[in-house]
Amino acid sequence: MKINKMSIAPDGAGTAVLLVETAEDLWEIYNIAREGDYVEGVTYRKVHDDRGEAVRGGRGSEKVKLRLKVRVETIEYDMDVGELRFGGPNVTENEHVKLGAHHTITVDQHKTVGIEKAAWDAQDRERIDRAARPELAADLAVFMVEEGRGVLLLVGGQVTVQKARIEANLPKKTGAASAGFDKALGKFLDACYRAVLRGVDWSVVKCLVLAGPGFTKDQLKRYLEEQAVRDGERGLVEHRSRVVAVHASSSYKPAMREVMADPAVQRQIADTKAAREARALQGFYDMMARDSARAFYGPGHVIAAAEMGAVETLLVSDSVLRARTPGLRRKYLELLETVRASGGEVLVFSAAHVTGEALGKITGVAATLRFPLPELEDLELPAPTAEEYP
Repeated sequence: MKINKMSIAPDGAGTAVLLVETAEDLWEIYNIAREGDYVEGVTYRKVHDDRGEAVRGGRGSEKVKLRLKVRVETIEYDMDVGELRFGGPNVTENEHVKLGAHHTITVDQHKTVGIEKAAWDAQDRERIDRAARPELAADLAVFMVEEGRGVLLLVGGQVTVQKARIEANLPKKTGAASAGFDKALGKFLDACYRAVLRGVDWSVVKCLVLAGPGFTKDQLKRYLEEQAVRDGERGLVEHRSRVVAVHASSSYKPAMREVMADPAVQRQIADTKAAREARALQGFYDMMARDSARAFYGPGHVIAAAEMGAVETLLVSDSVLRARTPGLRRKYLELLETVRASGGEVLVFSAAHVTGEALGKITGVAATLRFPLPELEDLELPAPTAEEYP
């Protein structure tokens, strides 16, 4: 992400003009913009001739390129397509679009978008500053693979992007069809190899993990090494030490948690955000199994523990920070600041990562504690609501 302009007054009101450069940037903006904000960007609108006459070439309407600003009422993030859609009433004087008319502004990569807020809080500013640093690009590549199926994923600071999917019907290893198995497997491995060449940028990626059940991952690792030498692919040859094969129970996305927790992978990506999150989440599960009075989840229990200065590590999903009301968001931001003020570590997980998905299944808020709080463990402590904090 590139910050073209950032103008914020002392009271927190202001505008940021951002250039979207990667899929990661779209996720960041999705978490920054909220209902009630104003979004400005280039868009297209189908315009009809008010007189009922043809508009150019006999057509009754045409698409006109416009710059509009809308007051945000709806936000949609389409990860597969790679675009954001902001819907709401137009607030810009324009000959083609009336004031108050509903319009949708679509933002994708390489487009500029302006976001105006009545109050930019510290979390929003930190998110923009972090996204503007190039080192947060996708620095881990994972190829989930088993016989006949392979998926190449790029794991960045905030999102996991699927770069390739390879599927092939392989003959059985036994019986009359066995003669064609080796040939079909060779074609499948070559397709995986080509996907790696196209999808992995070694100037950014710190580690390529080949993961899955059985021996296919090992066969692919050997094929990558040998074929790269034959083809003179220097990038892959020079970085072969960054290619790691590890076991996973399947080639599907849920098995990514196993991959991220593998010691061989942890050694390669020890300084990445994804690795820190994976370690923290596993540490929470381990603590919950060992001493449940030192591992709380659910906003009510975690907030109570934070107020007692007991939180050592706070795990919170960014989906929680996309609260329905400004007051509820401020309540959760206060939780983050309370933990930091007491010397605790705060990790904001991306809901678009497998670790964030796992955290979301246990309310999206969890914490490991410095000391046990058995007196709180069995209490029913409700989560704050939008009604309480409008």
